[in-house]
Amino acid sequence: MLLIRCPHCGARNEDEFVYGGDAGQRRPADPQAETDAAWLAFIYQRRNPKGEHLEWWFHQHGCRLWLRVMRDTVTHAITSVEGA
Repeated sequence: MLLIRCPHCGARNEDEFVYGGDAGQRRPADPQAETDAAWLAFIYQRRNPKGEHLEWWFHQHGCRLWLRVMRDTVTHAITSVEGA
């Protein structure tokens, strides 16, 4: 089980949080101008990095704020947590 150190609530178990995806992924600046293929890539095609990865986590059963978490996908070690 992951132990996420929320900057507002302190250390909490991961079951209080909801994973929100890749924090490095950006929405298109002009959504109306994007093609279907570009939207398909944005929504479904994700990188699967080995090593450090910046992720969104939502503290659903706590302060209800979004956090940016730097987590190693191999060891699951969390190196940083900050508010969104």
